[in-house]
Amino acid sequence: MAQIAPEEQEQLEQIKSFWKRRGNFILLLVVALLATFFVWNQWQSRQQNQALQAAAMYDELDKAFLVGDTTRASEVFADLKSRYPQTFFAQQAALLIAKLQFDSTQLENAKASLAWGKDNATTDEYKAVALLRLAAVLVELKKFDEAQLLLAVSPSASFEGLFADRRGDVFLMLDKPEQAIASYEQAWKTLDPKMDYRVFVEAKLAALGVMATQPLVAVTGVVE
Repeated sequence: MAQIAPEEQEQLEQIKSFWKRRGNFILLLVVALLATFFVWNQWQSRQQNQALQAAAMYDELDKAFLVGDTTRASEVFADLKSRYPQTFFAQQAALLIAKLQFDSTQLENAKASLAWGKDNATTDEYKAVALLRLAAVLVELKKFDEAQLLLAVSPSASFEGLFADRRGDVFLMLDKPEQAIASYEQAWKTLDPKMDYRVFVEAKLAALGVMATQPLVAVTGVVE
């Protein structure tokens, strides 16, 4: 049997001593890492399964939307937002069913769907879209004060021009042309010049007697 050199024997003793002192801790650490890896894989798998199921439900809602079946669409949306409220598909569904409800003159239902979309949005962009559409529904319901509160501040800087435009619409409904002009001017200046919607803002200003390139001017008597 080969003899162990004194230096090797010393190293071996040091390893044994270290293992006695730290062995349990190392084993626990390894177990914890393995458990974390397992839990992460399980979570990833569950997220993928939920996304697939949510996608299937959204597809079902889209089919109901295409044929104008508000009853079926409402049933699917209720199930989707109950089971998978934080998914992309639930947020998209809120916008889709609200349009169907709005087109079917179910304004209170559209309001509720968009309010849910606003409250459960996972990004500022989705929240901004929900707020803009909700404000439009509130205008139809003649709830102008509520609409103004919603439009006070955009949750996303990229939507500020659209918020200003919608504020102008509310002021116009309240027969406040000067404030409407100011809001439309802000919208026109804020919107990207390449954005097609900017033409509609120009048309609104023109209807109020103001050129989009002019400084803000209120024209007396332009609104009957």
